[in-house]
Amino acid sequence: MPTTPAPAAASRLDVMNFLNEIAGDNPQALSFASGRPAEAFFGAQEYMQRIPEFVRHLQGRLGGSFDDTFKQLAQYGRTNGIINELISIQTLRDEGVASEAGHVIVTAGCQEAMDLCVTTLCREPDDVLLVRSPTYIGITGVADINGIEIVHFSCAAADSVADALTAAIRGARQRGKRPRALYLVPDFDNPTGTVLSRAEREAIIAISAAEGVVVLEDNPYGMFRYEGTSEPRMASLDAHGCVVYLGTYAKTLCPALRVGFMIVPPTLFGDAAAAKAFIGAVSQAKSFVTVNTSQIAQAVVGGVLLAEDLSLARRIVPAIAFYRHNRDAMVQALQAEFGADAGISWNEPQGGFFLVLSLPFAFGRAEAEICTRDHGVIVMPLSFFALDDGESHRVRLAFSNSDPQRIREGVARLGRFVHGRLRGG
Repeated sequence: MPTTPAPAAASRLDVMNFLNEIAGDNPQALSFASGRPAEAFFGAQEYMQRIPEFVRHLQGRLGGSFDDTFKQLAQYGRTNGIINELISIQTLRDEGVASEAGHVIVTAGCQEAMDLCVTTLCREPDDVLLVRSPTYIGITGVADINGIEIVHFSCAAADSVADALTAAIRGARQRGKRPRALYLVPDFDNPTGTVLSRAEREAIIAISAAEGVVVLEDNPYGMFRYEGTSEPRMASLDAHGCVVYLGTYAKTLCPALRVGFMIVPPTLFGDAAAAKAFIGAVSQAKSFVTVNTSQIAQAVVGGVLLAEDLSLARRIVPAIAFYRHNRDAMVQALQAEFGADAGISWNEPQGGFFLVLSLPFAFGRAEAEICTRDHGVIVMPLSFFALDDGESHRVRLAFSNSDPQRIREGVARLGRFVHGRLRGG
């Protein structure tokens, strides 16, 4: 049963409220806080026109008239979804992740997929969730609301992720805890924009398989690579049956559809019956929470996938160019504003929606309020995503839902705050 969140958990849960409040109180402020996709690529009217294409597809599968099939979209539907086969093909073509349609569960956004996985796997009081700090606040929110303990591990660029994960698992077991799941965003991580190497992915899979830990591989940004070579998805490297792949159409199509999914491997740790049991448990839980994912929303996604020959790679080419242009504009603005300042640095991600700025002083909630109120720019302290004190000097900057002019102006406003603080102001 969910319990009252501990003070640290309650503080994490308050992050979104805090950001909403300062944004509401300062409507003219430029925001680098939200990693929203750009509205220019949503194509909502076109998406709606694709519904009949999916209805014809469904009619061919089920029989009956076109009108009767269309009516079924407005009815309650299958808990696990009606576009499972299409998702299975699309993720194979675009992500290299092979799956059976029966092992795909369509969810109300990826957030529901995370919730279902974590609450299904962590049922007992001693079950814990593993995360790498800093991490996406959506996963810590799921754990905190449900009273599930989080065990985190941190590692700098020069440290071994595998060693840090192993130490976290051993430490948890020594306290009588049972690590059940590990959440990761291996490609263009939220919040840091970093990518795990193939060697790191393989090491994490090997450790997780040996320890009986299910890896929840969340991949909302993997298709948005600007340059360089993509790393294979962890699910495609998994020979042990320990990686559950989580995905969403929020970034590739639009967030309002609220269509995400999970792909369960053919076996869980070599056991096909265990994989089936997990799917059954997740499906049962979903049937009492959302009943089923909106069939009309699924029809929109299904129609677009059919129109695109079950691959979104071509459709998102303009969006990739837009996000790359914004990334470049932010990096150039940071160089112009802070390039001469010792102790200030930033990363240049090869994809995704975020980068991280490192400062020579602590930047937390109070500094975020001052930046917003006095300088008109909203940024996210990386401490909001952290489960320890190691991120107090870093800030996440989102560049996805902006444009070069606003980016330059926002970085200039942030620069006025930073330089004032460095001068002792």
